[in-house]
Amino acid sequence: MFVLGITGGIGAGKSLVLSIIDEEFDAYIVEADKLAHKLMLKGEDAYNQIIDTFGDEILDPDSEQIDRSILGKLVLSDKEKLSRLNAIMHPAVKKYIIDDIKSKKDAGTKLYVIEAALLIQDGYKSICDEIWYVNADREVRIQRLIESRGYSREKAESFLSNQPSNEYFEINSDRVINNNENQMKLRAEVVSLINNNLLKK
Repeated sequence: MFVLGITGGIGAGKSLVLSIIDEEFDAYIVEADKLAHKLMLKGEDAYNQIIDTFGDEILDPDSEQIDRSILGKLVLSDKEKLSRLNAIMHPAVKKYIIDDIKSKKDAGTKLYVIEAALLIQDGYKSICDEIWYVNADREVRIQRLIESRGYSREKAESFLSNQPSNEYFEINSDRVINNNENQMKLRAEVVSLINNNLLKK
């Protein structure tokens, strides 16, 4: 089984690359953010740790599930609380993925794909056989954030300014996938790379 990591900054188009892989290959895809939401559900280990750390006030009173909007407001206004949440969630997500990789390998999965913005920072290089950095020109990313998320230019530029540099991603990745405008070219590149490089290893 080949384990492929996909990372990149906001607006670069990681989701598009994932959708191409999903459409073209029989791959098992894990998106770290979505997995983190799953691990916050009642009954999961992270749920209890989060309640113990932040209290019952973050719960939806009807469902007793964690209200992510309340939790988000709480941690985004307090860096220490954000660090405490990350210290719970990042190891939980990573442990789940490590266990899941073994399970999927035993089941005969050929291509396992992990998408995470903090893939490099959270130490997934030792887990992945290869890491792809999805990138796009700064102005392209700004326009995508304005059009798809309704951000103001100022907000979009602020998000981009707070992310690691292209150089950081390039140094720590095995390949750079450029995703500016031509989706047909992107699809052809992704399909070719997987068919001719990854699945032949």
